[in-house]
Amino acid sequence: MNNIALITVIHDIEGKCLKVFNKAKDKFKKLYENVYITVSEETSVKLREELIKNGFKVKIIPKKGAANARREVLKFGLSGEEEYFHYCDFDRILTWIDNYYLELIDIVNSIHNYDYLILGRTPRAFNTHPIEWIETEKITNKIFSIETGLHADITAGACGFSRECGQCISENSQDKMTDGEWPMIVYRIMKKDISYKAVEGLEYIEDVNGYSKEVKDSDKWFVRLKLSYIISESIMRKRT
Repeated sequence: MNNIALITVIHDIEGKCLKVFNKAKDKFKKLYENVYITVSEETSVKLREELIKNGFKVKIIPKKGAANARREVLKFGLSGEEEYFHYCDFDRILTWIDNYYLELIDIVNSIHNYDYLILGRTPRAFNTHPIEWIETEKITNKIFSIETGLHADITAGACGFSRECGQCISENSQDKMTDGEWPMIVYRIMKKDISYKAVEGLEYIEDVNGYSKEVKDSDKWFVRLKLSYIISESIMRKRT
């Protein structure tokens, strides 16, 4: 075992992830020392039960947004003894395990080589996403690249880092979104290297990663534009 824990979050009222989880569940134990997950109190009871039954360390939290859920699961993970962490949104890790398992094995086995590893998407995987995601996330990624000199896709919901970095992130994270904030804490406060890898497994699959209800096109664009601004703002904020 590689002394790496998966930390992840889920808000799934309808239990959309249940079918894919049942296919992938046995692979988690082969990949990770432990899996820590924060689950919104509105998430499907059946999904919650399956997570617990399969040995996940589950913490039920109020729905207060993705950033809060990510901070909570980081604290939860740090309560364990693992020295390295792989963060990935739960819907993302399920499709990654299901479709690119060998790639995921390689990534997990490499995390201990880095202080902080941003995991983004290959051009092919990036272009599987809805157009409103693609066009707005390009802007966020460009701003990050200008600020750090590292050309990276930071908005895929995945990264790997050491316990030392996780501790500093936990002590300093406070923004509305964490995609840009977490690597910038490591870069600006800790003065440590941030690294990048692009993967195929973070592709978009509508049935798992898509919208859970009908949304107007203009609303889709507006929401993604707001997210891009919020993440970009956290990149630009000075941290000393």
